[in-house]
Amino acid sequence: MAEISALVVPFFGLILLGYISGRLRKLDASALGWLNFFIVYIALPALFFKIIGRTPIAELTRFDFILTSLAATYTVFLIAFLFARLLRRSPVGESTVQALAAAYGNIGYLGPGLALAAFGEQAALPLALIFAFENMAHFIAAPALMAFDGQEKRPALALAGDVGRKIVTHPFIIATAAGFIAAATGFSAPKPLQTMIDNLALAAAPCALFAMGVTLALRPLKRVPQEIYALAPLKLAVLPALMYLAMSLFGNYPAIWVETAVLLAALPTATNVFVIAQQYGIWQERASAAVLITTVISVASVSGALYLFKSGALPPDLFP
Repeated sequence: MAEISALVVPFFGLILLGYISGRLRKLDASALGWLNFFIVYIALPALFFKIIGRTPIAELTRFDFILTSLAATYTVFLIAFLFARLLRRSPVGESTVQALAAAYGNIGYLGPGLALAAFGEQAALPLALIFAFENMAHFIAAPALMAFDGQEKRPALALAGDVGRKIVTHPFIIATAAGFIAAATGFSAPKPLQTMIDNLALAAAPCALFAMGVTLALRPLKRVPQEIYALAPLKLAVLPALMYLAMSLFGNYPAIWVETAVLLAALPTATNVFVIAQQYGIWQERASAAVLITTVISVASVSGALYLFKSGALPPDLFP
């Protein structure tokens, strides 16, 4: 457990440091604007370009791994959506945000640094594939389902075009595509440019985690929504368990790939879920609560996943 603590504590410690800073210094949320811009548009894209660009192109076409990961993630998405829609009679928009809260993990801010620290550079490829394709799937699912809630008044063709533009112009997706091109062509950046990319990549995780902590501090928890009692177990227990079963049943993947996929599945709800809720004016306070509560509980879920793999208690392949 000492090894696990040494891996986990620094990352959640950065979130806690940001949270304490946000509570002590009463700043407006807009004060984070430039830091968030740096993280989303510069530092994280640099990290993913670096990861993908250094990977052999043959390894970037493991669509079986991508589909297995998406199948596990969207099974949980569907469970949460149907639970909200059929049992709680929530509107389509609210059901969509709840489903994202159960299925959309913090794979952008928390995932890269933690996975690379836990499993080394071998985790870079599965990390990049899950990040790129899951984000793309979530960016498609959210506006598409919102269209059925009456939030979107535009024609279907215009909506589809807007969704497409948001996907292809998102900095994470652009950086991923650039990384694929670099890997396919063997591109090697000049040394000054590569040094700058390396420095930006190193800054990505600490800046993102600190900003996440500040963001949580600026949205204090007023009450625990009833939905969280179902969504938190789905996100932090059911999804990683289902990911492990799917990876064991439907593919022959390297141990590091399975471990990385399960670790990413055990991460808390992504702050992007609150951003989406805010964008559509739906389920905002409860989305913020979901991010905060799952982040606190995920100290245990992440530590547990790492312990099971590092101790050998859980083999990387359940059906060797």
